[in-house]
Amino acid sequence: MKPTFQGNPVSLAGNILNIGDSAPEITLPSKDLSDVKVGGASGKYQIINVVPSLDTGVCAMQTKKFNTEAAKLQNAQVFVISMDLPFAQGRFCSTEGIENLSVLSDFRSKEFGKKYGLLIDDSALRGLLTRAVIIVDPQGKIIYQEVVSEITTEPNYQAVLDLF
Repeated sequence: MKPTFQGNPVSLAGNILNIGDSAPEITLPSKDLSDVKVGGASGKYQIINVVPSLDTGVCAMQTKKFNTEAAKLQNAQVFVISMDLPFAQGRFCSTEGIENLSVLSDFRSKEFGKKYGLLIDDSALRGLLTRAVIIVDPQGKIIYQEVVSEITTEPNYQAVLDLF
C-alpha cells in the first residue's frame, strides 16, 4: 500500500516489512543523545510509533496518546521515532510532559527509515518518515503493522491497544 500526503501518493525508499518478518535492530539517539536500540529481540513487546515530525499537530497527538497509554502497558516499551533533532525532541517532551515513552531520532543515517521501508522518497516530505505503528514481539518478530494510508491522519490506536 502506498501512502498519500494530502491525497497525493508518495514513494517510500526500501521495502516495507511484513507481519512475521524479523524487525531489524537499529541504534538511534534519544533526546539526551544516548544510544537506544529498537527492533530485534528485547524480551519485551515494542510499540514503535513512526511520525514525520513532532512539530505537527497529528504527530504531537499520536505521541501524547501513546504516552498516556504506555503507562498502562505491562512488558512493553513504547518508542516514537521521527527525523526531528534530539534537541527539538527533548524540548517537545518537556513542554508536553512526555515521560512514559522513548523518543528517538533517525536524523543521522536514516537507517531506520531505509531498513523498515518507511523513508519518504519524494514529495514535499522527502527525507522524513511516513506515519506508521509497528509492534515487535519479545522475540523480535513483527506482529502488527499499520502504515497509515494518509500521512496527515492518526493511526488506529484501538487496533494497537487491543493487542494488549
